[in-house]
Amino acid sequence: MLNKRHLPSITALQCFEAVTRHLSFTRAAEELNLTQSAVSKQVAQLEELLQHLLFRRVRRRLQMTPAGDLYLVEVRKILTQVEMSTHYLRSYGGETEVLRVSTPPTFGARWLVPRLKGWRLRHPHIHLDLCAEQEADELLQGGSDLAFYFGQGSRPGTECLKLFGEELVAVCSPDSLPTQPFTDPTQLTDLVLLQIASRPQAWHDWFDSQGHSTEHSYHGPRFDTFYMCIRAAQVGCGVALLPRFLVEEELADGKLVIAWPHAMSSTDAYYLAYPEHSAGVPKVRDFVKWMLEQIDDPS
Repeated sequence: MLNKRHLPSITALQCFEAVTRHLSFTRAAEELNLTQSAVSKQVAQLEELLQHLLFRRVRRRLQMTPAGDLYLVEVRKILTQVEMSTHYLRSYGGETEVLRVSTPPTFGARWLVPRLKGWRLRHPHIHLDLCAEQEADELLQGGSDLAFYFGQGSRPGTECLKLFGEELVAVCSPDSLPTQPFTDPTQLTDLVLLQIASRPQAWHDWFDSQGHSTEHSYHGPRFDTFYMCIRAAQVGCGVALLPRFLVEEELADGKLVIAWPHAMSSTDAYYLAYPEHSAGVPKVRDFVKWMLEQIDDPS
């Protein structure tokens, strides 16, 4: 195992990356405002540490080795992250706190983001960072301060605040509907059932709630997010079973229509969760209060 004291320095990584772009120690040194010998020494020490040659000379020209190509990909990731982290910290004042909130992607874009308007004016020293949905254990491990999720209101070690439930409706583009109205919900299978990866049982349960069944309830293209499924339905790929509140805009604009007049209430709901030990943290408390106000006044 590599001793941490022997890990390469940022300067060594910068020298290596600069040489890969110029294929010249001299030009890399000019860019970094170092001497040519200093850059050469940094790269040599890096090669010794890695026990692989990163460059070779062919006809007096510098070329990268396969090991150098492989290492460059990782080095650029590291340097980019260091740069981003540095800009990230410099962009906030000493009194600014960062509140990390995870959310399902489509829920975040369609429901959460519109309800963040005005947050910055009321809480100028709390900077929001929104990220993709995380698992419960990641929340407890500090991956985020709060997490929106859909499911049951019980996550060990967390406080779970119920926001609202949902009802699922079958929607498709207006052009997808046949001229003769459907007389049976199972006829929707003629349009292709669009599937959501996180809700594999949805169509089966929707048909079952009406006393119907079909061998096609699990068939159809599968999408990872609601947003992709919404777009697929909108462009005529098939019929999608979606939470009504996520497609209100498309229904109002006529981009989507209800394919069959049956709405199924989900047994699960949307929740806002945060670690039990964070309940008294001011920034967490402020965000929870803000969200409760949005629920009470959805306009």
